[in-house]
Amino acid sequence: MKAKDIMVPIQDYLSPDATVKKAVNLLRTAVQKEQKNRVMGLPVIDDDRKLVGMLSMTDILKAAYPAYMKMADLSEFTWDGMLESLARQEGNKKVKEIMTSPVITVQENNPLMECVDLLLKKHIRQMPVLNKAGNVVGMLSTRDIFCAVTQSMIENK
Repeated sequence: MKAKDIMVPIQDYLSPDATVKKAVNLLRTAVQKEQKNRVMGLPVIDDDRKLVGMLSMTDILKAAYPAYMKMADLSEFTWDGMLESLARQEGNKKVKEIMTSPVITVQENNPLMECVDLLLKKHIRQMPVLNKAGNVVGMLSTRDIFCAVTQSMIENK
């Protein structure tokens, strides 16, 4: 089996100049559209249709969680409303300011073993699938591979 056999065709993507607020709205909608395969992030594609980054839910949470908090004694803070306030400040930033780049990708003809290898070694949950021209044609997630692999476990052949 190959990446193209189980990938989810690309439906939504972001522009690098979109606001984080717009990205959040798109991510939330994408999650609601298809409950079976929840969207955890979206590819960021430029005007030339080339992949320039990925924006995940984790990237958005990291943006709202300032770096200085990692070094502080968190027991001294008042937490009520703090994260929400910080998140509001991040909403007008551009996607390109917080996206992950470069992006780990696979080619549509990569075997599943290579896909699993990347997901596990790079500690990622999803990755874009590219065609020969280098354009994003789909997304491959841990869940997609898990379902394909475990189907082999439960089949009575």
